Amino acid sequence: MAVEHSTGAAAPAPGDQTRIHNIGYRNYDGPRLGRAYARRSLYSQSLRGSYGLGRSVKSKVLPMLLFVVMCVPAAIMVAVAVATKANALPLDYTRNAIVMQAVISLYVASQAPQSVSRDLRFKTVPLYFSRPIETADYVRAKFAALASALFILTAAPLLVLYVGALLAKLDFADQTKGFAQGLVSVALLSLLFAGIGLVIASFTPRRGFGIAAVIAVLTITYGAVSTLQAIADAQGSGDAVPWIGLFSPITIIDGVQSAFLGATSASPGGVGPSTAEGIVYVVVALGLIAASYGLLMRRYKKVGL
Repeated sequence: MAVEHSTGAAAPAPGDQTRIHNIGYRNYDGPRLGRAYARRSLYSQSLRGSYGLGRSVKSKVLPMLLFVVMCVPAAIMVAVAVATKANALPLDYTRNAIVMQAVISLYVASQAPQSVSRDLRFKTVPLYFSRPIETADYVRAKFAALASALFILTAAPLLVLYVGALLAKLDFADQTKGFAQGLVSVALLSLLFAGIGLVIASFTPRRGFGIAAVIAVLTITYGAVSTLQAIADAQGSGDAVPWIGLFSPITIIDGVQSAFLGATSASPGGVGPSTAEGIVYVVVALGLIAASYGLLMRRYKKVGL
């Protein structure tokens, strides 16, 4: 039988095993850039990401393709106006976003989840809030970035139309006025669509679900409202048409610009809301934007816990 022999060496006490190693860590003594810098960085990175900049080639395809789709019809209209020496553009500045609303909705549906759903899926939101950045900074940066991306998408074709109109030697004052009205319209549209898209996308970490939900809200409501407006107009209830338009984001924009920006309404009969009804449209639009911001704040206060 084998016999174990003790070596006689005493086991070291727990305290004797402790060692301190100098592995070169040094305190950071550089500038502290703070919340404002973090907020600007988050805004710029989110804006770049809305067009796939700084990301893979696959991420650039859809946003860049939609940008081209928005601008090509404007370029064609300019070419026609120049070639035929027309006295006016084929399409008003305020009508472009209404005509292209399907492309705009697809862009929002693709980029709103890209902006916020990945942070939810990979649980990086608490990491943002572990730094000087706060909930309000995160929400404002994401909201401003998507609204800016939408404004670029919708204002670029207006710029193409405006430059083309000047090249065609159309009246400078009329074109400048129409261009300014168009910019006001797409600015309001960008804020409204960005808010709605981000609120919907912030409730699911699945990008696919977010895309489907945003498309459903923006397109189904527009189809339903347009159908109801057509039915009301056919039955002689024209007074109800402007009020029905309050239930779809794109018809809200159409009502605001037809009431205050001299645009022709896309509603049945081409009759938009009156000035009094237009005020209601403005209040609803601003209320939806404020409500979207408030819902995002409440959502991310819970997520960041």
